[in-house]
Amino acid sequence: MRQRGFTLIELMITVAIIGLLALGAAPLAKVGLQRAKETQLRSALREIRSAIDAYKEAGDTGRIKKEVDKSGYPPSLEVLAAGVEDIKSPDHAKMIYFLRRIPRDPLNPDGTLPPERTWALRSYASPPDSPQPGDDVYDVYSQSPRVGLDGTPYRSW
Repeated sequence: MRQRGFTLIELMITVAIIGLLALGAAPLAKVGLQRAKETQLRSALREIRSAIDAYKEAGDTGRIKKEVDKSGYPPSLEVLAAGVEDIKSPDHAKMIYFLRRIPRDPLNPDGTLPPERTWALRSYASPPDSPQPGDDVYDVYSQSPRVGLDGTPYRSW
């Protein structure tokens, strides 16, 4: 009478094949994770930059108070989420909000930092080739020293 089942050799070959497939899939999973973080970074940058532009436009159209000697850009990222007074509303009680919340930089490894501290800031007075923080927030960029899948540094996105 013959027993049914797998021999030890058949099981070893199966385990070896599964191991090779897993070994080949690991780099693909790593690239997929990096691509997902890059998508989050693009989305967060677009959201913050749109809010900065909306703040500037609100100042230029007279909806928010703009000092004469200032650039008209927000003094900090927190202002975009905290809101500013709409001076065109009848009783000045209405607020204008440019962001619901400040998105965090998905490439920043420090999870203890508040979202607004995960970004590097560039002021209006700062040159584009050497961005520095200042009295206002003209632009934001990632602090990550890494390079994206397309070969460009994340800092230049």
